[in-house]
Amino acid sequence: MSRWGVYSNERLLIDISLWSASLATLGADVQRMAPYADLFHIDVSDAHFVPGLLFFPDLVAAIRSLTTVPFHVHLMTADPPALIGPFVDAGADILTVHFETGPAVTAALTAIQTAGKSAGLAIGLDTAPEMLVPYLDQIDLVVMMGTRLGVKGQELDPRACERIQTMRQMLMQYGVVDRIRIFADGGIRSHTVPALRTAGADAIIPGSLVFGSPDLPATIAWLHGLPIAAVRAGTGAV
Repeated sequence: MSRWGVYSNERLLIDISLWSASLATLGADVQRMAPYADLFHIDVSDAHFVPGLLFFPDLVAAIRSLTTVPFHVHLMTADPPALIGPFVDAGADILTVHFETGPAVTAALTAIQTAGKSAGLAIGLDTAPEMLVPYLDQIDLVVMMGTRLGVKGQELDPRACERIQTMRQMLMQYGVVDRIRIFADGGIRSHTVPALRTAGADAIIPGSLVFGSPDLPATIAWLHGLPIAAVRAGTGAV
């Protein structure tokens, strides 16, 4: 069965980014957000592929016992195959690697599949969606970056929605639109999410939108109520 069989096809998925949690109270934040999260998004960076250092296997293992919500580990790293095993052992359920790591992609996807986990590919703003075609039979999701990698607090790039539309249409063309979900990452704000959803995003990766919400249940209810994209199998264009 597809990774997504347990989720409704009609509702926006919420992949809450722990990058926006308080590191001083990470465990408490995980437990506070768990009732509202479809997934927890864990960004990993190595100060090589992108600036800065984020999350490591031992930390992921330490919070794994606090929730049954699946962990989505997003490897923004130069050598993703080297980290698949450690993060699988730490409790990752989904692992996403960047297309821009080049030859490492095939080895990383193979390692994820061998471990029995779900695999994703992420693409930056300057990578054409069509570049993912050779990998469509190996992945369960695509993470579409809407901002520059590795920097918090940016506004959504003007190209983001059009790129999501292109990706949705490509997935329809290859007959995989119901198997591969599109995740929008970066620039997730109350004024950007409706457009991302309309463009074809199946999921968003919110940080401050939920951690800073004055009424979290209302925010989640609003997100869940956003209408499904028009671009789906058999429904034509936006």
